[in-house]
Amino acid sequence: MTKKVFTRKTKIHAPVSDVFAWHAQDGAIDRLTPPWAPLSLVERKGRGIDKGVEVTFKIKISGIPMTWKARHLDYKENDMFRDCQVKGPFAQWEHSHLFHKESKDLTVMEDQVRFRLPLGIFSLPFYGYAKRQLERIFFYRHQVLKYDMENRVGKVQKQRILISGASGTIGTTLVPFLKTCGHEVIRLVRDPHDRSEDVLYWDPYKNILDMDAAGPVDAVINLNGVDISRGRWDRHQRTRILNSRVISTRILVEKMKLMAHPPSTFISASAIGFYGDGGQGILTEDSSPKDCFISRVCREWEDASLGAVKAGIRTVQLRIGVVLTPAGGALGRMYLPFLMGLGTRLDHGGQYMSWIGMEDVLGGILHILENTKIQGPVNLTAPEPVTNKKFTSTLARVLGRPAPFVLPGKLVSALWGDMGKETLLASARVVPEKLIKSGYRFVHPRLEAALGHMLGRSAKKK
Repeated sequence: MTKKVFTRKTKIHAPVSDVFAWHAQDGAIDRLTPPWAPLSLVERKGRGIDKGVEVTFKIKISGIPMTWKARHLDYKENDMFRDCQVKGPFAQWEHSHLFHKESKDLTVMEDQVRFRLPLGIFSLPFYGYAKRQLERIFFYRHQVLKYDMENRVGKVQKQRILISGASGTIGTTLVPFLKTCGHEVIRLVRDPHDRSEDVLYWDPYKNILDMDAAGPVDAVINLNGVDISRGRWDRHQRTRILNSRVISTRILVEKMKLMAHPPSTFISASAIGFYGDGGQGILTEDSSPKDCFISRVCREWEDASLGAVKAGIRTVQLRIGVVLTPAGGALGRMYLPFLMGLGTRLDHGGQYMSWIGMEDVLGGILHILENTKIQGPVNLTAPEPVTNKKFTSTLARVLGRPAPFVLPGKLVSALWGDMGKETLLASARVVPEKLIKSGYRFVHPRLEAALGHMLGRSAKKK
């Protein structure tokens, strides 16, 4: 059967040499992989995008795990590179990455995919679906590439950045983002057998961390913490939640203080749970905490970072809101039920949710790294928090599904106890006052656009 061809082109205001070189960087594949795609890079043989390089992915199709291996066939600097499937779900797959120089600072990026589905004539009804999925994927890829090239790449001063919690929901996205922006990243890992080039072993519970082995470090980003929104908070879980945040932060601070040349910046995660239930009132970085478990955890978490301040290190406590990504967190748990038409509002729905799109989590952290005047607590949230009712209806609309159900507050409390009360029913109308005043420009200031981007539901017809 004849192969089908999918093409997408996008104008990027950047030199063709810069756009081409970006694709050869470590982290480029992960940066371009949509968060909803059941695809993860597991192995690379060779470097960059040169001819002969092989990459292997894990992929799931209809819940069935598969291996997808691709090999780079052709390479012409600043002009094109091409890869094809060696093993995978397609009967045939050839992907050409074409770079067209329009002028000195204008490039047209073209992705051209020639593909054939398995099962011959029996696959004919599925070609339309396949092309729609390619449209979603490459619309996302081109949006990300265009924004990064026009607003970030070549505009940052290179830093060596040490990241703890790099395997978490934020960390796995932040690492390739920082690398493709031009930074060097070192990941703290708990696996002593990990021999990757960019890792440093540590065990905060055993006080094991040799910062000198990392070499000179400009910034440390601390993203550690057991998921606070899973299961009931019994005594054991409360201890795990607290220790995973406080102990790791203290160890990082202690080890930084012992360095001959400590990093200039320490960015340590916290959460908007610091404020507790704020009702309908607007909460800024100057607002006071409440007396509840989640607030006490955040206070102790932030207090553990203050030793870095005393050591003269610029320290930022990131009070992170509800991060929007189907790869994890709240949206990760909501995505499938809402997609199945089982969307559910929580109780009356009047409680505020202070959300933030993943692109602005990344952009906000980059902005803080670059702006040395920013210090202390910083609300990492979008400028327009919404009620749970509004969030529910917007997510349902983006997915094109109804959201007919309501989960009563009493049932939430019965099922999850304090966890349900403090994370699902509490209201937090948080605004990012410091980010706004420091000049940060949000990529997705409004909820519908953020959800559409992260779920691949904003693809436009050509």
